[in-house]
Amino acid sequence: MTAAIVGWAHTPFGKQDAETVESLIGRVATEALADAGLEAGEVDEIVLGHFNGGFSAQDFTASLVLQADPHFRFKPATRVENACATGSAAVHQGIKSIRAGTARIVLVVGVEQMTRTPGPEIGNILLKASYLPEDGDTKGGFAGVFGGIAAGYFQRHGDQSDALAMIAAKNHRNGVANPYAQMRKDLGYEFCRAESDKNPFVAGPLKRTDCSLVSDGAAALVLTDIRTALGMRKAVAFRGVAHAQDFLPMSKRDILKFEGCSTAWHRALQDAGVNLLDLDFVETHDCFTIAELIEYEAMGLAPEGQGARAILEGWTNKEGKLPVNPSGGLKAKGHPIGATGVSMHVMTAMQLTGQAGGMQIPGAELAGIFNMGGAAVANYVSVLQSLR
Repeated sequence: MTAAIVGWAHTPFGKQDAETVESLIGRVATEALADAGLEAGEVDEIVLGHFNGGFSAQDFTASLVLQADPHFRFKPATRVENACATGSAAVHQGIKSIRAGTARIVLVVGVEQMTRTPGPEIGNILLKASYLPEDGDTKGGFAGVFGGIAAGYFQRHGDQSDALAMIAAKNHRNGVANPYAQMRKDLGYEFCRAESDKNPFVAGPLKRTDCSLVSDGAAALVLTDIRTALGMRKAVAFRGVAHAQDFLPMSKRDILKFEGCSTAWHRALQDAGVNLLDLDFVETHDCFTIAELIEYEAMGLAPEGQGARAILEGWTNKEGKLPVNPSGGLKAKGHPIGATGVSMHVMTAMQLTGQAGGMQIPGAELAGIFNMGGAAVANYVSVLQSLR
């Protein structure tokens, strides 16, 4: 363990018409430092996770964090990007600076504002996270990419519509208790399972309830070394971390196996010296319900082709043997690209410090996070443990 989270902040996710990228950044940066009991002048480095890709006219956004406090002026500030794993890329970059000894206090911010962009343009921007020479003409944008993955999985392993609907229903049920979630409504299994005017098919076998939400929002973390963290008001340590990058073209790999996800989980659990079922819960990247299903297999919870068992037999419910997405996941919480990975770390830190309210997993002390960019291309896993 070389780094820990000692403070955090999180805006509500959803349509934030009164906010801008700049105001969202400033808000969480200020609130995270206050939560940690630190001043801006004590920060050694700033890392911003912001995908953008055309969502915001303002690019080169690293220095927008400086707008939050004049004492940030002349601090090193860098923007990082790795598609939908941008937030975790920023977190892991901050950890590297602490490990290297070049920073003692690192402020990590993740942000995105997506809802001001017209729907068709959103699809075109997100499709840039695929391999355009092969997937650039995919109907339905990135939903079409995962619709194709779902269709391929169904062809190989059988119709999984029941399992996907149960995953969607689980995550929406969990999201009711999340004060930051974009959709706090228990939709129920029957609604998620049935095609309707309110829940039409979007791409392949995926319906609207199988797709995460377009969203605005921001989250922030304050990181420090373990020795400093032990003197702080609260501390959640990184017991293990891993990042595995896979080929961008899906034609170069078996896309139904999410091998980069498997590799990242294996490395992070090995780094942490624990097994998957030692974890009290997992926050995983459910950009689409088929992704969560395949991730059950990739993380080692179920054998290949049998991921449905994890949801059908209740393993991943809040009271199951490995609760998955007690926050409601991207499905209910929303998916502002650059903020998502940071948000997942905030949700997990809240759980591990007993501050998750109605989301709380009783007695949670050890947890895992999986955040991915593209179709299992950028794969980040963090294993977090309470130090209190």
